Amino acid sequence: MIGQDESSRDRKTGLNRRRLLAASAAGAALGSTVSGLGAALSVQPAQAQTPGGKLQEVLQRGHLICGTGSTNPPWHFEDDSGTLVGMDIDMARLIAKGLFTDPSKVEFVRQEADARIPSLLTGKVDVVFQFMTVTAGRAQQVEFTIPYYREGVTLFMLADSKYNTIDDLRSAGGNLHVAGLQNVYIEDWIHLAVPDAKVDQFDSEASCLEALNSKRVGAYMHDQSSVRWFMNKFPNRYKTSGYNWMPNMYSAAVRPGDQVWLNYVNIVLQDAMTGIEFPTYKASFKKWFGQDLPNPTVGFPLEYTPRAG
Repeated sequence: MIGQDESSRDRKTGLNRRRLLAASAAGAALGSTVSGLGAALSVQPAQAQTPGGKLQEVLQRGHLICGTGSTNPPWHFEDDSGTLVGMDIDMARLIAKGLFTDPSKVEFVRQEADARIPSLLTGKVDVVFQFMTVTAGRAQQVEFTIPYYREGVTLFMLADSKYNTIDDLRSAGGNLHVAGLQNVYIEDWIHLAVPDAKVDQFDSEASCLEALNSKRVGAYMHDQSSVRWFMNKFPNRYKTSGYNWMPNMYSAAVRPGDQVWLNYVNIVLQDAMTGIEFPTYKASFKKWFGQDLPNPTVGFPLEYTPRAG
């Protein structure tokens, strides 16, 4: 979510993440901060849709085509065997499972972040699962599904740090150094949580983590999902302040103008988070973030609970 322009950042940090994983200090995903407007507006006119819409097109083809990335754990990355894995990959397989009762019937198109919108508009892919932040600008170009994750940022520290809570970090004042990925707004973002801290900017996520591990900084501001993944992958090495801010939503995206297809993807995602496929979503959440989700409430759907008054 937070960091450099995605198109340049993904190319620049992809190798750093791989090196970081090899060194047992795994890299992590920063979500989207750019809208991709220029790239989307420069594409050729979209291909004509199959009669009956995208749903019938995918069913007739026999497999789903999904646009995603390959360098950003825990969302989409290659495991030790070279297999594409991650939360985004699991979500796409849920769509394939709903379509064909077979989660393997999905073709993944690996792409840079700036290709997400053009690949939809040109009909290259059926859906994009690529930790795509919902913004008003993007919603003018693509149709967003219901969110499947709410992202945010947090501060995390080494497990043996003298700091434990956000109050501890704030009380340190100017004695606290916080690492952050280079960005024109990074100081403002960090100072929303720790107003008096000194901000040390680094050119890669690997460098930020190295500064934390070597105790050159007392904390590192990173995406909540990435921090959860770090803590799950390296137990007892890190801890968090328990304070999160700057929330945003991750959704899948589809090409505009096909309400049937949008409705279908939405139904599958809603069922995964609240219905029959919840055990699959819960297992994925546990695998990538190390957290056990509570089972959905039985009875009146909690998501439709009316407000008092």
